[in-house]
Amino acid sequence: MALVTLSIFLCVVFVDTEWGSKLTADHSLCKLEKRSADCNGRWLGSVPVDLPAETEELLLDANVIQTLRNTSLGQYQFLQSLRLCKNGLELIEPGAFLSSRSLSFLFLANNALFMNCSMTAAALWSLPALRKLDLSGNQLTEEMVATLIQQLSSLESLSLARNAIMRLDDSHFKNLFRLQDLDLQQNYIFEIEIGTFESLHRLQYLNLAYNYMPCIVDFDLAQLRVLNVSNNRIEWFLAAEYNATFELETLDLSHNRLLFFPLLPRLNKLQTLLLTHNQMNFYGKLFNDSESTLHLQSLYGNVTNVTITNLWEEISHGALPFLSFLDMSWNQVRYLPERFFEGMVSLTHLKLSHNCLDTLYIHELLNSLVHLDLSYNQLMDLQISLGPAVTLPNLRWLNLSDNRLQALPAEMFTHTAKITTVDLSHNPVEICALHGSTTGGTSPSCTEFRNAGSLRNLFLTGCGLKVLGSHVFRSTSLEHLDLSDNPSALLGGLVSLQNVAPSLQVLSLRNTGLSAASINADFAAFQKLRNLDLSENSLASFPESLIGLRLSILDLRRNCLNSLPQHVMQNQLGKSLRMIYLSQNPYDCCSLEWWDALHSRRTVHIADMSQVTCNYSSRLISAANLPESILQSCRWLSVDIVLLYLVMALPTCLALLVAFAIIFLTFRQQILQMVKSRYRTSSPY
Repeated sequence: MALVTLSIFLCVVFVDTEWGSKLTADHSLCKLEKRSADCNGRWLGSVPVDLPAETEELLLDANVIQTLRNTSLGQYQFLQSLRLCKNGLELIEPGAFLSSRSLSFLFLANNALFMNCSMTAAALWSLPALRKLDLSGNQLTEEMVATLIQQLSSLESLSLARNAIMRLDDSHFKNLFRLQDLDLQQNYIFEIEIGTFESLHRLQYLNLAYNYMPCIVDFDLAQLRVLNVSNNRIEWFLAAEYNATFELETLDLSHNRLLFFPLLPRLNKLQTLLLTHNQMNFYGKLFNDSESTLHLQSLYGNVTNVTITNLWEEISHGALPFLSFLDMSWNQVRYLPERFFEGMVSLTHLKLSHNCLDTLYIHELLNSLVHLDLSYNQLMDLQISLGPAVTLPNLRWLNLSDNRLQALPAEMFTHTAKITTVDLSHNPVEICALHGSTTGGTSPSCTEFRNAGSLRNLFLTGCGLKVLGSHVFRSTSLEHLDLSDNPSALLGGLVSLQNVAPSLQVLSLRNTGLSAASINADFAAFQKLRNLDLSENSLASFPESLIGLRLSILDLRRNCLNSLPQHVMQNQLGKSLRMIYLSQNPYDCCSLEWWDALHSRRTVHIADMSQVTCNYSSRLISAANLPESILQSCRWLSVDIVLLYLVMALPTCLALLVAFAIIFLTFRQQILQMVKSRYRTSSPY
């Protein structure tokens, strides 16, 4: 009885919701799930009228609805979210939303609402609960925007991206008191009048990327947390001289034409500052005090504002105690002021790559710095204050590639005790041998890697290294080592790597002068190795010591190999190998048994299979698509040579024998008579 009662109760509840039967109901065009109807991309010309009345989310993107009529949404009184993007929508009739006054999220991107702007505006004004509105990609001008949004005081998020807005003033957003997020990217904005955002007291996210603004002067949006003005034409960024604390946390000025480091608010909470791809430099060494004052005049109506600042000063920015990420890469910075890093006590990531630095001195206590990128400069001298008050105690990642450094500061790795990754590629560095690291005084002439206990990844590509001696990596536990493009580095074999052989997992020895004929080319000690690059060397035979390793990736390109041992795949290497590179070797087309064995293994991927060729009669032929005629010729060549000669001589011998028999039988009488007459003699009595 209790079970029957429970069943009746569940049925009543299920029916009472009026949605139970619709959870699993099929609709001819739309996908129904909970209180959402997905009708995207169905070539609909109007809003479906047979959806559940309790629908709260209606998705109609990528259809062909050109007009949203007064009766289109009449039965959907619980609608909260509506998407009509990419429909070619031209008109929303004034009464279209009267029955859906609880609508909070409306997405109308990529339509043609510029055609009937005033009528569409009347429809939008009837939405008292609208919180998020997307009008991007509708070819709207600034006048149209002012008409559409002037009565939408409930808005919290507004997107006007990808329209035709050219200038903004205080009439555009004056009634949007609750607005927190404003997206104006990809317009044609070249002017924003003073006071445009004055009424937006809650605005926290402002996106003005991809416009045409020439400068930002007297920036005073103290409540803003994120400002993106990347990809404009900004040459100046000057914050207003307020005593109030600015809430700005992220400022993106990348891809502009900045000539100077931005003048930031004195009191700020800035955490991320992006200045990459500009024309920024410091000019303090070029100008004296009399030339250092800059006067900027701004005209707003009948009022002229004069801003006096000193952009030539070495330190023109405010204190940055919260800054953690600073990107100044791809600029024209030739030097950094002496006290540039002063006060950046929270800095963790610093990017200065692709500049013009030839000398860098870091004396400030950057205790939080973890990531330092100085690649692609012209550095010849790097000085870091090391000692009792360690400058970089938490540094873990250092990129110095593509500079002119001959050595790192003495005892660099002794003091940076947490460093794990160093990239010195394309620097003319010399690695210190077993004895001594300096030529006298304090300036090192070589780089010392011994006793760098924390170091795990080391990149020394293209450094012009001489033959490495033994124990150059003593007391280190490297896991990833790249010695590529150092043709003389391993002419003496692998003795120099014996100290790190037990710990290495990734090893790149591309173009290092390695030869299998070398006495010390033995990989048996590299038991943890998983990725090995031996390309562009002089290997004439496959190193047998690799067979016992558990490699996953092996690169053998551009060597002198004419074949691989067929038993490779039956050993440990064959069980662990997952990817191999084999192209640009002079393989013999008639000795490809190893290729068939390798290709038949489903677990091994030949990454460059289409580029692998073999040599047959001075011709290069794809190993993966050998013609049957060549295979047949190779089979003949594989037969025993003596037997081959016998088979070739047998027809000739038979032909000669037959010819002799025919001649003998034809001229038998003449031959016998000739023999008898020549050899007959009288018998003596």
